[in-house]
Amino acid sequence: MGSKTSNNDWSVTDSLKELSYLTKTAGANVVGILTQNLDAPSPTYYIGKGKIEELISLKEQTQYDTVIFDDELSPRQQRNLEEALGVKVIDRSALILHIFARKAQTHEGKLQVELAQHQYLLPRLVGQWRHLERLGGGIGTRGPGEAQLETDRRLIYKRINLLQHKIESVRKHRALYRRRRKETGTPIVALVGYTNAGKSTLFNTLSKATVDVEDRLFSTLDPVTRRLALPTGQQFLITDTVGFIHKLPPSIIASFRATLEELDEADLLLHIVDITHKNAANQCLTVEKVLSELNLENKPKITVFNKLDLALSSEAEMKALTTIPNFEEEIVLPNESIALISAAKGWGKDELLNKVARHL
Repeated sequence: MGSKTSNNDWSVTDSLKELSYLTKTAGANVVGILTQNLDAPSPTYYIGKGKIEELISLKEQTQYDTVIFDDELSPRQQRNLEEALGVKVIDRSALILHIFARKAQTHEGKLQVELAQHQYLLPRLVGQWRHLERLGGGIGTRGPGEAQLETDRRLIYKRINLLQHKIESVRKHRALYRRRRKETGTPIVALVGYTNAGKSTLFNTLSKATVDVEDRLFSTLDPVTRRLALPTGQQFLITDTVGFIHKLPPSIIASFRATLEELDEADLLLHIVDITHKNAANQCLTVEKVLSELNLENKPKITVFNKLDLALSSEAEMKALTTIPNFEEEIVLPNESIALISAAKGWGKDELLNKVARHL
């Protein structure tokens, strides 16, 4: 479910298409897509009452049991929608958190996801016990619902504090590890990019590793690091990190601070872009925006346009390019800050490593 109130460069259709992809990644089936053109979201229901009636009428026809909204809902909006529709209502943030919870494999990743989930849940506790509030006594007394709500709040605050303490310990351990790496003088190259742009495929191609590669969003969640040698013989470390996405919840960025600090310590970023995606330019801008929010906009970077094998027939044809195909902004080639590759077929790997060597 999407609203045409956004003023960003993403069209509602493209954003909802990505939401559908996220839903399938989470293991659910999409039975319908609805949009509504509003000047501003309704503070009560996010959507208008007419659209609510339309959703109710579709319930018997499609047998849906969950409605997913493309923007983050306020606790009040979510509560009112669930009461009106009689089904579970979640938003894009909750969906991404659910996917992250399924994908997290390491202890650190699980801690970070659980923290983000608790921070998301805390303001939404109100209303969980409303059915008990009506059982309360007269004026000035507290019902069992209010007592349960306070108990739940205390438990969640306690859990959040514990998770933050554990993640801080992880952060200190990572900082110590990075300091030791710096003492060796080994440079660090970090892969960043939109989710499903091919970071893990490139990581495997360069390092001969076996990081899981799926045609799914967020197939890599936990960072992986390997030691490599450049054509010059110089050693360096390469790190594969979690992919970014349009409308990435702030709680995710905040909770994954310990992991994202790997980017801050990197000497060079390789920004991987899926050149075959119709929204490649917007995806590129989304990643640049997140990097800016992390104060990494001035970090040395090579933009790596990937999946050229899906647009061209040979590596020779790729090397002959003077501009980047299907990209909105015209970029002149050759360019030391630009690389063209096919991570799947290994096209352009040597030239990319040569550019990394020159940057380092």
